[in-house]
Amino acid sequence: MRSEPLVLGFDTSAAHCAAALVRGDTVLATRAEDMAKGQAERLMPLLEEVLAEAGLGWHDLDALGVGTGPGNFTGVRISVAAARGLALGLDIPAIGVSVFEALAQDAPRPVAVALDARRDEAYAQLFTPAGAEAPTLGPAADLAERLAGVPVIGLTLPHSAPLAPRHPLAVAVALVAAAKLGTDQPRPAPLYLRGADAAPPSDPPPVILD
Repeated sequence: MRSEPLVLGFDTSAAHCAAALVRGDTVLATRAEDMAKGQAERLMPLLEEVLAEAGLGWHDLDALGVGTGPGNFTGVRISVAAARGLALGLDIPAIGVSVFEALAQDAPRPVAVALDARRDEAYAQLFTPAGAEAPTLGPAADLAERLAGVPVIGLTLPHSAPLAPRHPLAVAVALVAAAKLGTDQPRPAPLYLRGADAAPPSDPPPVILD
């Protein structure tokens, strides 16, 4: 009987397509490719390549971990839709993991994760020994003032020490999902902290069924 679950994590929340396969703390295979578009076509082949690299198949998996953002609207929906469909077809859980949770994985507390939201704004979440505060979106200047003195992963902010994440994003998504496995989790859903831009994308995003 296997002592550690086998978890496949993946993320397309930014200009990349990334995946990792972990068992416990061991990374069995991982890949990340930079791409501004084309994640919808590349994601499934990439996942199959990661599984093949480890000599494993879909039905060996115990769970999926999927990055839920914040990030590119269409990119997030691509991964979330894929995770939901795979979970249904494989009859295994799919666990949503925010980019904040992933980047903060195994980092000392307190620590903040700050991400560029453009328009001189930033997304941020603060993690303390007591738990995590709610993620926020606001002016980057205000964020820098609020997080003064706190180590920050992601953006370089004045008066805060920059800190590198402990794991590549897809690896961290898989590790966080593995830690949540066995607890009640909602179906993965995109984490939106800002409304969609007025101009629609040239290609419609996948439909997320509630």
